[in-house]
Amino acid sequence: MSELLTLEAQLRLVGAALVAMGLVHAVLPRAIGWPGDLCGTTLLTRQVSYAHLFFIGLACVLLGLLPLCLAPDLLAAGRLGTALLAGQTLFWGLRWLFEFAVFSPKLWRGDPLRTAAHLGLSALWTWVTAVFATALWHTL
Repeated sequence: MSELLTLEAQLRLVGAALVAMGLVHAVLPRAIGWPGDLCGTTLLTRQVSYAHLFFIGLACVLLGLLPLCLAPDLLAAGRLGTALLAGQTLFWGLRWLFEFAVFSPKLWRGDPLRTAAHLGLSALWTWVTAVFATALWHTL
């Protein structure tokens, strides 16, 4: 069990979580009702929305594969690993900030499922950012 608490193991777990998050994007539109929401928009808006969703999912998978497959390399304190950890910390730290500063509480308050999603995602982004920030600190 204590092996799961090592920084390398935490990086690998974060990587696996991000890969899973990226794969969830394949079913996300139906889960949040996008087909109905987007049916009244222009073809361009629908196609841009789905294209962005695809690339966000792909980015999650690719950003997750780095720590999942290369955790020791990221922790080796080389320039590239440090730069990648700095980028991941900034990226996921901003995603954490968006959870509170951009998404309105009106989207989840009063809806138990959406409230649970908000709380779960808040915890996820906190953990992901903390692991990358800790790894970055370790390489400096």
